[in-house]
Amino acid sequence: MRRTRTAGVTLMELLIAVSLLALLATGILAAMRIGFNALGKTNRRLMDNRRVAGAQRILEQQIAGFIPVVADCLPDPERPPVPAPFFQGEPQSMRFVSAYSLGEAWRGFPQTIEFTVVPGKDGRGVMLVVNEHLYTGPRGPGLFCLGSEFDPELGRPAPRFRPIEVGPRSFVLADKLAFCRFAYRELMPPPVLERWIPRWTAPQWPAGVRIEMAPLEPDPARLQPLTLTAPIRVNRLPGEVYAD
Repeated sequence: MRRTRTAGVTLMELLIAVSLLALLATGILAAMRIGFNALGKTNRRLMDNRRVAGAQRILEQQIAGFIPVVADCLPDPERPPVPAPFFQGEPQSMRFVSAYSLGEAWRGFPQTIEFTVVPGKDGRGVMLVVNEHLYTGPRGPGLFCLGSEFDPELGRPAPRFRPIEVGPRSFVLADKLAFCRFAYRELMPPPVLERWIPRWTAPQWPAGVRIEMAPLEPDPARLQPLTLTAPIRVNRLPGEVYAD
């Protein structure tokens, strides 16, 4: 009697095929995971670089939009307001009026800008935070003025301002910083011509602002926050009138 052979695969061949398929699938999944991780790192690095570049651009634009305002300071609500050039310049905070706003750029209304340096998350490093308040006239920024008092370090009266408050509407311009500090350019008579000071107390506006920043964890592969120096272009003193 003649035997007939039926086509098929053995159990061993099936196990080998399944094993090869599993190895192939594992290799594909590992390659996809590596690719997605690399893409995620690239996207995070790109977003960090854009954030740093955007923060520096915002700082430049807000300082470029500086408006020389003489505010009606109200050190005592029961007394008449005292006119004073509005500018607060401290090593860790700064206030002035600008034509550039975060929300509407150059198309919006002037804003009273507040910069302040606060501790970073979990106490690591510091952050640069900005607030904006709609400018409604000399009385608006005047609410932040507290007049002047004698400063023993300077040996003369110096302007006082209300503390800058950080809240839900505050915007973090830069974080994960090792330090952030402000300096102000004061014009001097020859032969010195100019100097940079950490605190502004003169009864006028500074000629420029310098913001020094450094990253908490330097990374050569990423865009780093750098020192920004911007001029303040004011061509007259407070109260000075133009000649006819």
